Amino acid sequence: MAPDGIDERSLVPWLEAEVGLRAPLTFTFVAGGRSNLTFLVDDDAGRRVVLRRPPLGMVLASAHDMGREHRILSALGGTDVPVPRTLAICHDEAVNGAPFYVMSYVPGHVVRDQATAEAVLTLDARRRAGDSMIDVLAAIHAVDVDAVGLGELGRKEGYIARQLKRWHGQLEHATSEVPAELHEVHDALAGMIPEQGPAAIVHGDYRLDNCLLGDDGTVQAVLDWELCTLGDPMADLGLLLVYWREPGDPDLIEDVIGYPTVTDGFLRRSDLVERYAERTGRDVSNVGFYEAFGEWKLACILQGVLDRYRGGAMGDDGADVESFAIRVRNMAERAAGRLA
Repeated sequence: MAPDGIDERSLVPWLEAEVGLRAPLTFTFVAGGRSNLTFLVDDDAGRRVVLRRPPLGMVLASAHDMGREHRILSALGGTDVPVPRTLAICHDEAVNGAPFYVMSYVPGHVVRDQATAEAVLTLDARRRAGDSMIDVLAAIHAVDVDAVGLGELGRKEGYIARQLKRWHGQLEHATSEVPAELHEVHDALAGMIPEQGPAAIVHGDYRLDNCLLGDDGTVQAVLDWELCTLGDPMADLGLLLVYWREPGDPDLIEDVIGYPTVTDGFLRRSDLVERYAERTGRDVSNVGFYEAFGEWKLACILQGVLDRYRGGAMGDDGADVESFAIRVRNMAERAAGRLA
C-alpha cells in the first residue's frame, strides 16, 4: 500500500509518461522533514527519483508552493550551488491531490544526530563538513539573482521586517498555546533591526541536515528550499549558528533533537563566522542579532509544525508531538535570553 500523500492509480501513469519510469513503482516516505513531504520513488528498472508535495492539510500557501520551489532549483542548477536536478512538475491536483514536482536522487548522508555523524563521517570529514557548509552558503549568497532569472523571487529590501511580520502573523493564528516570550522577542527584534547590506538569495532554513554530505563531508546537494526568498543573507548565517550546537551549550536534549555538531571534529561557531567573513567579505559584527532572530523564527516554524501535527496534516512518521511543544518553549526562552 502506498503511503499517505501518494495516489498510485493516477500518479504511476503520469510518472511513466513524464519522467520515463517503468512500473511497478515503489513509494517510500522520507521521515525527518517537517514541512513539504518527500518520497523516494523506485522503478522496476532500478531507477530512483524523488517526489516532493505539500503536507496533507491546508497550510501557509506561500511556504508550500511547488512551482516556486521547482523554479528555484531549476535556476540554481546552472550555478556553483549544488542542488538536485529538476525532472518534471505537475500542477494538476487530479493527478496526486496537490501540485508536486520530481527531482533527481542525489546519494549522500543526512546527518541529524551524533550517532550518525560518528558512523558515517571521520574526524577529517566532520571538519570538512563545516568548511563545506560555509563555502556553499557563500556560493548561495554570491548568485547573481537577475542573471539566473530569480530577480523577482521576492522583495530585495526590508527582509527582516517582512519576516518578523510574516511569522508573527502565523503566531497570531496558532491553534496551540504560544509562549509569551515569542511575542516579547518579536517586539524587541523589531526595534533593533540592523541596516541590510546587498540583497542575496536567502535559503531560509540552511542547516546540516538540510544538506546531503559525501563520505568526505563535502556538501553534495542543498535541499528544502520552500522558505527561500531574496533579502538579508546574514539571516542564513544566524540560523545556521542556532542549529550548530557545541559541547556545553544549554538545553542539549539529544532525545528530542539530534545535535551532531557537538561530536568531536566539527568546527565551532566562531570558526564558521570567521570563514564566512573570509569567503564573502561581509560585515559579521551584528551576527548576534541574526542568531536571536533565527532562534525566534525557528520557534515560530516549530509552533506551526506542532499545530499541523495535532491537526493530522503531516502524515504518520512517528513524531513525538509533545516533544515539539517542549522545543518551542525552550527556543522561545533561548531567544529571549539572547536579547537580555
